[in-house]
Amino acid sequence: MSRVRAVVHGRVQGVGFRAATRERLGVLGLDGEAANLPDGTVEVVATGRPDALGDLVAWLRDGPTPGRVSGVDVERSGDA
Repeated sequence: MSRVRAVVHGRVQGVGFRAATRERLGVLGLDGEAANLPDGTVEVVATGRPDALGDLVAWLRDGPTPGRVSGVDVERSGDA
């Protein structure tokens, strides 16, 4: 099982970013969660197939509307 932890920077709190991310996790067949952090970022932790995790990271970098992503810090473990 592979794992990704991503911290998403930008206008990502209060704009439906977590809900959109949870939906995307389901679409990609991943287990995971998205949570607001006190500094205004969103932490996404997901486990699953490496290719699906790569798709998730690419999707996070694009930033779901109406949020605005300015950067994504990614930590990978396993084959991710």
